Amino acid sequence: MQHKILVVDDEEEVRQTIKLQLKGTGLEVVEAADGKRGIEVLDAENVITVDAILCDVRMPNINGVEAVAYFRREYPSIPVIVLTGYPDVKLAVDFMKEGVVEYLVKPVEKEKLVEAVMRAVRGRSYVGGAEPKM
Repeated sequence: MQHKILVVDDEEEVRQTIKLQLKGTGLEVVEAADGKRGIEVLDAENVITVDAILCDVRMPNINGVEAVAYFRREYPSIPVIVLTGYPDVKLAVDFMKEGVVEYLVKPVEKEKLVEAVMRAVRGRSYVGGAEPKM
């Protein structure tokens, strides 16, 4: 079964790097250039098919803090990983309290990224407790 991850980052180069790092893992990457677009993509997708969200913090339109709050409120069963170029301990703690499963700092090593994403995908909770059959 192929899993799908939504990558929300305003830098095209970062999205492409993540896509390359996750190549061969069985994950399909869906991209969004900012929080507003990430919300639109998630709302438009069949949510059951999105297994995890990887979200930047500093972005135009809707920033990562607002986007993550929306994702956690509207789609609480989808694990969220924050990936940022600006480490901030208080922000990391706040995100973890909100239910973010991982807080990574760019540039992140491929192994660490793949491990975090795979752990999030495996930890995805489905309505009714059963993973959908595809």
